[in-house]
Amino acid sequence: MTLVHTAHDRAVTTLTLDSPGNRNALSAALVGDLTDALTRCGKDSDVRAVVLTHTGNTFSAGADLREPPHPDAFVGLLRQVVELPKPVVARVTGHVRAGGLGLLGACDIAVASGDATFAFTEVRIGVAPAVISLPLLPRTDPRALARYYLTGERFDATEAVRTGLLTAAGDDVDVTLEPVLDGLRRSSPQGLAETKSLLTAKVLEAFDRDAAELTALSARLFSSAQAREGMTAFLERRDPVWVV
Repeated sequence: MTLVHTAHDRAVTTLTLDSPGNRNALSAALVGDLTDALTRCGKDSDVRAVVLTHTGNTFSAGADLREPPHPDAFVGLLRQVVELPKPVVARVTGHVRAGGLGLLGACDIAVASGDATFAFTEVRIGVAPAVISLPLLPRTDPRALARYYLTGERFDATEAVRTGLLTAAGDDVDVTLEPVLDGLRRSSPQGLAETKSLLTAKVLEAFDRDAAELTALSARLFSSAQAREGMTAFLERRDPVWVV
């Protein structure tokens, strides 16, 4: 059974993450299904733009700690979103955590409902937001990232817009998206592809320069003793030993 459902309407394909049992956590299976769906969108001349959304109250809870994807596969997915010759628009109506924020950051446009919440929780389980920094650092306010990377604090949609993580937020996400999708439908495929290439050049430079190093860092941290304690504590719903 696929974990990503596809729908098409007037040149826009919507990909819906549908793994409610783990809050759309980035498992190996989900990453694989999303990679395949994006590949199909990239080859389909009828697709002008892609909307990435979700079922349930969570866009993505981050890496699936029970069935994590290989770091190279996750980096490949993030790069695929950035390189896709069609705009990718995130539609968020719930919570986004950890690695899910990397997926959000890779999208060209990101719109959320006003009650959405966000948090970089990696530091609280003994790891770092390593590979997700590839799309985030070039696009997001560095002072804000310093605070939220280091503290793991939760923040709201208004703050996410201020920091550049989101493009816009509103009470009704579909009302907020309406002019965005209308604009994309009025734009030529060539114009969109070439304009996106201009906008993503700096992000792709970060991938070329830093992807291997950050993938190795992620693998090293996830295999560390502190990460094992942090992940075990998370799964057991208790504080890790370093909480004071």
